[in-house]
Amino acid sequence: MPDISIIIVNWNSKDYLRACLQSLARHPPAGLTYEVIVVDGGSFDGCAEMLAREFPPVIFVQSPDNVGFARANNLGAKSATGTVLWLLNPDTEIRGDAAAFLFHALQNNHKVGLVGARLLNTDRTLQTTCVQSLPTPLNQALGSEFLRRLFPKSGLWGISALESHREPVEVEAVPGACVMLRRQDFLRIGGLNPGYFMYAEDMDLCFKIRKAGFSISYVPTAEVVHHGGGSSSRQFSKFSTVLMREAVTYYFRSNYGSLHAHFYRLLMMISAVCRIALLLPSQLISGKDTRLKNSKSLQKWIAILKWCLGGERWAHKYSATK
Repeated sequence: MPDISIIIVNWNSKDYLRACLQSLARHPPAGLTYEVIVVDGGSFDGCAEMLAREFPPVIFVQSPDNVGFARANNLGAKSATGTVLWLLNPDTEIRGDAAAFLFHALQNNHKVGLVGARLLNTDRTLQTTCVQSLPTPLNQALGSEFLRRLFPKSGLWGISALESHREPVEVEAVPGACVMLRRQDFLRIGGLNPGYFMYAEDMDLCFKIRKAGFSISYVPTAEVVHHGGGSSSRQFSKFSTVLMREAVTYYFRSNYGSLHAHFYRLLMMISAVCRIALLLPSQLISGKDTRLKNSKSLQKWIAILKWCLGGERWAHKYSATK
């Protein structure tokens, strides 16, 4: 039985996946045994052939359809035999002894149920979203890079733990790009909730781990590059914008009840109206570059407002809210 089962879900990310596996080969879990399981979520992008040619030990699972991130990870977990599961995005690259640091931070403290790494952008700057507060209607409605920079120590964002540079520190939640937890605990809570197609399933996992009586730790010595956007466009996408809000709605409904979900939608509607009101005048007086940037933000918030008012019903088919 290996110490770690590394599960990577691929969807049209073959080149990122190759780089991820190459980084793992350069920085294997020191002193630990491991297996790698790759699940292709119905993309058929050639990753099966690439893995057979370049990484033959990898266990490959082909899903005939794009069943979503949560279901695909659950498929990988069914093939896993390790004591610990390491859920890893394909657009990540391991640095140094990150794997061992995460493993020992988890296994050396029975009260800790899940650990996350210090995530870095492609340019090696810190990705401040590598620690988070669990979603609330207020922090979702107010969420913006401007406010996070202005009030970095606010409990709304939960990012004060980023000041720790050596010792693991307890946090409310970590993103699903790189999380490690015991396989028995993953199975005990039922795995990732299949009601999520994409987005918020990681917050739901953190919520359930905490509800089961465990804490969550951020391990700053475990550094992992997270390129971000490897499986989706960095440009404005109505699909991802609306689906993210749909997923968060499902998070509130399934964990707190319908009233919480309705309150979230109401606050998002108020937030969208305010942001649109601020963005529209700037389109008239700003320069070309600023107008282009603001135009993308305007499209985003118009899509969110339309969703809040009951539009974009197509998103329901991607979640258990249907």
